[in-house]
Order: sequence, then C-alpha cells, then structure tokens
Amino acid sequence: MAKTFLIATHNAKKKNELLRILSPLGIDVKTDSELGLTLTEPEENGETFYENALIKAKMGCEESGYPCVADDSGLMVDYLAGAPGVYSARFSGEHGNDKKNNEKLLKLMSDVPENERTARFVSVVCCVFPNGDIISARGECEGTIGYKELGEGGFGYDPVFMVDGKSFAEISDEEKDKLSHRGKALKLLLEKLNDYKSL
Repeated sequence: MAKTFLIATHNAKKKNELLRILSPLGIDVKTDSELGLTLTEPEENGETFYENALIKAKMGCEESGYPCVADDSGLMVDYLAGAPGVYSARFSGEHGNDKKNNEKLLKLMSDVPENERTARFVSVVCCVFPNGDIISARGECEGTIGYKELGEGGFGYDPVFMVDGKSFAEISDEEKDKLSHRGKALKLLLEKLNDYKSL
C-alpha cells in the first residue's frame, strides 16, 4: 500500500517531478486540495533556501498530519552576486510571474559577455514527519544564462537557463530529472528516506 506524503506546493509541474522520483519508494505525493485540505500559505521569510523549505514543510505537516515535502529553489547568477537567490519567484516584484522575471533577468544581463554569464540552480528539499523528524537534501546544477527565452517546456527560469547548448525548457522530463537541481536534491532525499527508520 502506498504511503501518502503531502507536497507543499500548488505547482502541478513541481508535483509531477516529485511523483516521478519518489514513486519507486511507494510514496504517493498529494497536494492539499487532493487530500481535501486547504493549507495556510506560510510566509517565506527565511534568508536561505533551507529555511524557506523548512517553513513550508513544517506548516504542511502540522496542519495535515501527513509527512510533508517542500522545496525552495532558485537561480543564483554570479554576475548579479548570487541574485535573484531566495527572491527568484518574486524577482520582478510580482510573485510567480515567470515571464516578467525572465524579462528582468535578460535585461540586466543584456550586455554581459558569455564568460561572465555563469549561474546555477539550487534546490533544497525538506521532509518533516509528524513525530518531528526532519530530512533534507540539497542539489545544484551549473549552467549559464542565455540571451533569450528558448523552448516550451519547464517553468520558472528554465527557458533562459542553458546547459550543454540547450535551455532547460528544451529538454525532456527524463533529461531534466538527471541534470536538474531539484532532481539531484530529490534523489538524495530518496536515499535518505530509504534509510529512514520509520518509513
């Protein structure tokens, strides 16, 4: 029988990534609405990806009674001294507007030469259990910032984040799971969950 974990997100694509990677452990990932719940939207006021992921996972676990998985991810651009970082989702001033975030980034990077366009995606995933146990994992993916949006897939900064000549929005889900920051963090989380005594 599958174990049910809550995922603290309303992003269907993010949920599907977790489902693909955690399903080998017999874990069924559900959103709050799929469980008939409405969770409080936590204030993500942490200064690090770990702090924000933990805030979301703790609240989700406390309110639902299920083990809760949450991630906080972002883009860190070297030329911008690590920005947008934890502010990635609201870089343009409007939370979750991928188009405006990408437009602002491309404008800031418009005159930056190729060798200074290095960046990385970072993801920290936390899982909080009803007994208070916490498991976390971090993944990173190195790349560069492109000059325009490319591809129709993915979400967030995927259309402008380049790895091996392609944007993250141009590669398949399978390729992305192998390369991506979230894929790496989730695989590490999978290993830790596999060893977790109470699972």
